[in-house]
Amino acid sequence: MNQKSPWKIKSSQVVYANPWIKVNEHQVINPAGNDGIYTVVEFQNIAIAILPIDQDGYTYLVGQYRFSLNSYEWEIPEGGCPLGTEPLATAQRELQEECGLLAQHYECILHMQLSNSVSNEISYSYIATQLTHTNAEPEETEQLQIKKLHFRDLYQMVMEGEIKDALSVATILKTAMLYPAYLK
Repeated sequence: MNQKSPWKIKSSQVVYANPWIKVNEHQVINPAGNDGIYTVVEFQNIAIAILPIDQDGYTYLVGQYRFSLNSYEWEIPEGGCPLGTEPLATAQRELQEECGLLAQHYECILHMQLSNSVSNEISYSYIATQLTHTNAEPEETEQLQIKKLHFRDLYQMVMEGEIKDALSVATILKTAMLYPAYLK
């Protein structure tokens, strides 16, 4: 269903920008006909998540300190795909950089809008299979710990609230629905 926007933009201004985000403030007339302000965060990358699963049902988690939350978090391998870059190429690069893994097969299982009330950020999630090991090459901002565990244990971490990252949770739950045999 394609509907016309009930919002009218009177003016727009970039109030902040860096290589990762741009913040736009819009002076608007809202759907009720009143003046208002709507601020939108435009992401300069597409979020990519990769769930590597080997032939025995084992997968890999990445542990790292998340500055924005001031906490250490466990999540599946993730990264940013620059606009104009193929998401699959980014998934391949991130899996190798973060976990030192190469995969012969990738399946895109999920495309999401991450917070569509305030941002334009989208994501793609992949399952990576037929894995081989190589050298990891984390970025200078990443101090990563890698944990290998069975998918059923990963799923349990989600169900118990130990994994809170939205991309990880959604990808793991979708994988469990698509491939329930991984839970055995």
